Parts: sequence; structure tokens; C-alpha cells
Amino acid sequence: MTGLGPVSLEALRELLPRYARPLPRYTSYPTTPAWTEAFGPEQLRDQLARVDRDVSVYVHVPFCRSLCHFCACNRMITSDPELPERYLETLGREVARVRRRLPAGVGAARLHLGGGTPTHLSPEQLRRLVDVVSDSFPIRREAEVSIEVDPRVTDEAHVDAIASCGFDRVSLGVQDFDPAVQAAIHRVQPRSVTSLLVSNLRSVGVSSIGFDLIYGLPFQTLPSFDRTLDDVISLEPDRIALYAYAHVTTVAKQQRGFERKDLPDPECRLDLFCLALRRLIEAGYVYVGLDHFARPTDHLARGLADGTLRRNFMGHTTHAGLELLGFGPSAISELPRAYAQSRRDLGEWGRAIEAGELATLRGHALSDDDVERRFVISQILCRGAVDAAEYTREFGRRFANRFAPELARLASLEEDGLLRSAADGSFELSLAGRILARNVASVFDSYLDAAPKRDAPRFSQSI
Repeated sequence: MTGLGPVSLEALRELLPRYARPLPRYTSYPTTPAWTEAFGPEQLRDQLARVDRDVSVYVHVPFCRSLCHFCACNRMITSDPELPERYLETLGREVARVRRRLPAGVGAARLHLGGGTPTHLSPEQLRRLVDVVSDSFPIRREAEVSIEVDPRVTDEAHVDAIASCGFDRVSLGVQDFDPAVQAAIHRVQPRSVTSLLVSNLRSVGVSSIGFDLIYGLPFQTLPSFDRTLDDVISLEPDRIALYAYAHVTTVAKQQRGFERKDLPDPECRLDLFCLALRRLIEAGYVYVGLDHFARPTDHLARGLADGTLRRNFMGHTTHAGLELLGFGPSAISELPRAYAQSRRDLGEWGRAIEAGELATLRGHALSDDDVERRFVISQILCRGAVDAAEYTREFGRRFANRFAPELARLASLEEDGLLRSAADGSFELSLAGRILARNVASVFDSYLDAAPKRDAPRFSQSI
């Protein structure tokens, strides 16, 4: 896809506001508000016994040097050098404990370090972390090994460690290059800092570099964000994640410092998104869906074309069918028939591991209904279409009969041009539908209407 297709930006600007509402990002189904503490360490042990193949490994590194005021992630602001040391020791015990629950021969088909800021660790600590994982889960030769970094704390020694550890994809937190915006969000990061890191990473052979951007931040304007996009495009990242700022003060209390008058109004926020959509597509990026853009040669763009794209807690990926094992505080595991999340607090997570337990706080065992709805929602988000015949092959019943009420609810979305349906219930999303894929997916979410109203603020706006 190189153009905007039959839907103009003007038409999108008229359509999108009617669908703006707080909705899950559907990195899982059911989404986390439906999970309960009835699912604990014992239930996780039972699920681990079902894993019989290589896995995707995620490690959550919770430390940051300073607090970015927009951030609602699970992180700890610290300059204490002892905390990362204790964290690595405890992480080693957690990894080994989970490994003992799995059959011999299970390796890592993917490794991702997220945070927090993984490069808050020293280069030597970063190497130790990778060794901790690979000792228990040998990293396969063809594995994708990726890491999230903060350019402000990632120096040349970190770059050398990234290369020696085999990281082939690096995601850089950028958010916005405008000085006024950076000052407001407490993340001063000149373009020169990001540019130097990109150059250093390229020089050591990192094959894929991604940028994270956010629209809807305080003091963002169309001219200022246009300049940010100029800078981003000139640095030629392979992937771009364009996230809508989520104002969730119940989770991130520091966001209360953003006075409403400082935030772009809904109309400006929409214009910022449309500007980025146009600029990135004109620059040759493929709109993969939701918040992801990629160069045509990137694995994500190819996965969109050949149907191997999928979505999990790390966003879009082409590693379909892999169980995900999460380590560290708040990390999430995705297992054959369940999700499990570890305790969020670093101290509580550590005490559980040191006591010889798994640190599971909550989770969810999937019912047959969950599995079927997860399949449909995944097709919407990752393929932009649902094939009724494929559903029947997978589950042995007719899609149109199984989801008749949901398909009836899609009629109004079809009238608005979000999708086009067939007689057997199959449907394909338009460009507008792919932008609003969360709205389409929510039609098949049996938990959403039953969720307490207090959960709504935990979701970001769909646009």
C-alpha cells in the first residue's frame, strides 16, 4: 500500500471522531481487566506443563533514570546501583525455576527486552542478562533478538554490548523532537542524540531500527509535529510505532501536571494523526495497522502481505504460534490456553521468587469461547479481514451462525465504509476500518460491555 486508497483524509477527518472512544489495544483477548487473582502460581505451573516447543521470551527491565511525565508503564526511577544487581540475581532464579517446569530442548525463537529502560543496565549487566536467558533457553540461530532503548542513556559501550549479544532489532524511544514538547513531558532528547545513536547502531550491523512516536502530547501543534516527522523520515527508521497519548491519571498520577489547556484538543489530535498517516505513507512506509508503520522490506510489512502477522504484548510480530514467557515484574506470559501476569511491584516480585514461588499475581484460563473470539479479533487486527471458511476449518462450525449477533452489529460500520462483507459472513476492512480496527474488534469482545465503568479510563482512545 503506497497511497491512501479511495478514502481521502478529509473523509477520514469527518468519520473518525464518531468512533473515538476508550477501547482496549487488544494485545490479548480477553484483555487484562478481565483477568483475576484466582489464576495464580499453581495455575501457571499447570499451563507451563503444556509447552512443548520453542518459545518467545520477554524480559521486563523496570528501571529508568528519570520519569517521563507521559509514561504509564511499570517502571522504577532510581540511581541506586544495587537495585539492578539484585534484580539480575532474582531474575536468574525466576528463569531457572520456569525452565525446570518445561521439557528438555525448549529454546528461544525470539528474545525481547523491554521496560522501563533496558539500557539503564550497564553494558556488562546487559550481557549477563542475555546469558541468564540463553543458559536456560538457547537462542536459536534464526531468532529475532530485540531491545528497547532510551537514546539519552545508551552510549557507545552499550552499542558494543548490543552487537556482541546479537541484538538485530532496536527500538528507540523518541516521542517528539520539539523542544517545548520535550520540556513539558520531562524528556529532553535533542535530535542529535538520536541521530548519533542511529549511526552507531547501523555501524555495528543492527539490521532493524524502530522509533516510538506519540501524538496528542502537551504543546504539540501541526507545524511542530510536521517538523518532528521531517526529522524522523530523514533518519530512515525501518519501523515506526505511532501511539496516541493516553491520559490515564488513575494509573499515571504525574500526568495530572498536564493541564487540559496544554493538551491538543480532539480536533487537533485527529489532525496530528492524519498528518502522520499522510507523511509516512508518502515517505514509502506501509501502514501495517493500528499504530505500526514499516518499510516494504521489513518483516512486518511482509507479514501483513503473506498473512503471518500477529499481535501480542510486544505489539505486532511475525512470530505466529509461539508461546510467550514473560520474566520480571509485571511481565505477561501467553500460554496455550492462558495468560499470566507477574506482580508489578519490584519488591513483591522479588520476595515471591526468593521464597521459592512463581510471582504470578493474576491471569486468565481461556474458555473455548475465548479461543474462538481471540481468533477472530486477531484476524481483524493482523489481516484486516476475517475469512469465514478459515474459521470453519479451525473450529468446525459456520462463522455466520456462530457470530450472527456480532455480524448484525457490523452493519452500521459497513454503512460508514469501514468494511465490506460477504454472504458467508466474511468481511474485509477498508483503510478507515484498519485505522479503526479496535472499534471493529470490540464488536466481538464479550467482556467489554460487562466490564465495570471504572475500567474505561484504563483504555486509550481508539483514535
